[in-house]
Amino acid sequence: MMHYKRYQHWNRKGDVFVVCVDEETTPIGLVCGNSGYNHKRTKPKLFYLLFLCLISFSFFLAPQLFTSHHKFSLLYSFSSEEGGLVSKSDFNACSSVSNGSICCERSSIRSDVCVMKGDVRMDSASSRITLYRNNGHENGEVLRHEKIRPYTRKWEKNVMDTVDELDLVVKGEHSRIHQKCDVKHDVPAVFFSTGGYTGNLYHEFNDGLLPLYITSQQFNKKVVFVILEYHAWWIMKYENVLSHLTEYPIIDFSRDKRTHCFPEAIVGLRIHDELTVNSSLMGNDKTIRDFRDLLDRAYLPRIRSLIQDEERDARMNMEKHVSLPSSETKMDEKQNLKKPKVVIIARNDSRAIMNEDSLVKLIEDVGFHVEVLRPQRTTELASIYRVLNSSDVMIGVHGAAMTHFLFMRPGSVFIQIIPLGTDWAAGTYYGEPAVKLGLKYIGYKILPKESSLYDEYDKNDPVLTDPNSVNDRGWEFTKKIYLDRQNVRLNLGRFSKRLLRAYYHSVANESLRFRHQSQ
Repeated sequence: MMHYKRYQHWNRKGDVFVVCVDEETTPIGLVCGNSGYNHKRTKPKLFYLLFLCLISFSFFLAPQLFTSHHKFSLLYSFSSEEGGLVSKSDFNACSSVSNGSICCERSSIRSDVCVMKGDVRMDSASSRITLYRNNGHENGEVLRHEKIRPYTRKWEKNVMDTVDELDLVVKGEHSRIHQKCDVKHDVPAVFFSTGGYTGNLYHEFNDGLLPLYITSQQFNKKVVFVILEYHAWWIMKYENVLSHLTEYPIIDFSRDKRTHCFPEAIVGLRIHDELTVNSSLMGNDKTIRDFRDLLDRAYLPRIRSLIQDEERDARMNMEKHVSLPSSETKMDEKQNLKKPKVVIIARNDSRAIMNEDSLVKLIEDVGFHVEVLRPQRTTELASIYRVLNSSDVMIGVHGAAMTHFLFMRPGSVFIQIIPLGTDWAAGTYYGEPAVKLGLKYIGYKILPKESSLYDEYDKNDPVLTDPNSVNDRGWEFTKKIYLDRQNVRLNLGRFSKRLLRAYYHSVANESLRFRHQSQ
């Protein structure tokens, strides 16, 4: 049994209260003691110390000896332990390419990247990018030929087979008379695909936007994006972000039949790990926080516009309805502004919170202001960013929508509800990246009784008692049972302990911000 203790400084000088939250047994709101009391402790004997060391060492070794990391297939199949991460030297193998050369990085299990430097010309009709170099050959002979599918799920053959393949060829300079430039650019190009799993929020960030940032930020917007499997809706959805990565019009590779010429081309995107940026692999030490800063800059103008629209609508409503808000309404609004804010990301299909109304009431009783957010496919990302960027805590059930943790300010709290059979994926795809962003991550692993599957299966069925054995049977079982057919009914008494941790963390953060502002 684990005990959680947090030291919380309140307004009175010299007073320190210890908030004791026992993960399984402590009642809500237990506040223990005052720092003014000191008790004398006797020194433990040597034997006692040795005994404690032995016990601690045993607990340290136990997970290594008796546990294994279970990995799902497809979305749930990848682990950095399986070779997804490459060394800095391998990752930057093509960082320095001489003029007239092509270099391909193929050591990563996640993606291939090829760099072409010199006279680079695009021919969408033949799905070919050609590099012409001065070598004395006049017969159009192909000096080198590479093939690449510019998408970051290299280890998933099924999805990669759906991504368009490009031919990268090197020819002698005399062959270029047969391919004249229609559009000549003086900046590099980055070629990538928005096919594959695009349409799923997690994949749009993990497989697309973050790798695009990693690959292109070095050019300071002086770069042209050329997209295979181009989707107009994707451009519209992420135009705020894309405009902070390039200042040039984006090219639809398939539809633009003109010959575009570039001094350099990067074909494919570099990717580090799940929803993160590894500073050790970046030439300028950029991190995931720098990516989030970019999101801040990208969405701020639109958020300001939304606020102005709301203020205008409010003024118009006041003109129509002369009656002013009551003093009671004003008081409620003022109190809500002082409370830390929780946003619940509600799901519209499976893995829904069945007792959501009771959860909202509990959160309010703890002392939070609550907002329930139900993102739809048509919901503008700037609106979601605005809500989460101003919140202190985000709560949601494991799924692609948890990608929204990227919209939270570092230092805020992310509580992920983990349904049966999703432990490893929840931690790997969202929990660990959230910590790297600087969030306080709290994973709430539900008990079998909190799952809707408890009503469908015998209490001794492996579906409830041994989800790993079910996942071992294959992705189709994981998806059918744990992802598509499972909802959760939270044990509110148990969940309240996590809420208390989040509450005191949020209060402490606000107190710290206030002190910094007053200095």
